[in-house]
Amino acid sequence: MDIDMPGISGIEATAMVKASFPEINIMILTIFEDKNKVFEALCAGATGYMLKKSSAVEIIEAIAELHNGGSPMTGEIARKVFEFFANPILAKNNDYALSSREFDILKCLVEGDSYKMIADTCFISMGTVRFHINNIYKKLHVNSKSEAVIKALKERLVR
Repeated sequence: MDIDMPGISGIEATAMVKASFPEINIMILTIFEDKNKVFEALCAGATGYMLKKSSAVEIIEAIAELHNGGSPMTGEIARKVFEFFANPILAKNNDYALSSREFDILKCLVEGDSYKMIADTCFISMGTVRFHINNIYKKLHVNSKSEAVIKALKERLVR
C-alpha cells in the first residue's frame, strides 16, 4: 500500500482494510520516511513499512518476510520506531479526565481489540463499550478509533 494515493490516503485505506479484515497483512511501500507517517501507518494496522528507494531484491524479500509472519522495515524506519520507544515512558497523563474504565477501554483499542473483544475483556455490554468510546472521543477531541489510538500512543496515555 502506498501512502499518497488519490481520493484516500494509504493510511486511511489500511485502517479500513484492517477494520474489516484484521487477518490481512499490509506492508506500506512509500517514499515517506518521516516519523509521523510511519507512526500513523503502524497505528492504522500496517504490518511492515518499506521505502520505495529499497532495491527490488529487498522489496521481494520483505514480501516473503511478511508472508512468513514477519514485519519488514527498512533500517531507517526501524530506527525511527526504536527511537520512539526508547523515550522514557511518561506518567499516565489524565489531562483529559478519563475514568479508569475509559483508560481500560482505550488500552484495549490500542491493542487492536474489536468492540466485542473489549466487551468480553471488560465484562460489559457492546452498548456500554460504545458509550465509553464515545466519551473517550469527546474527551480526547478525536473523531475515530485510529485518531484515539494515535493520540493515546503519542501522548503515552496507556502502557
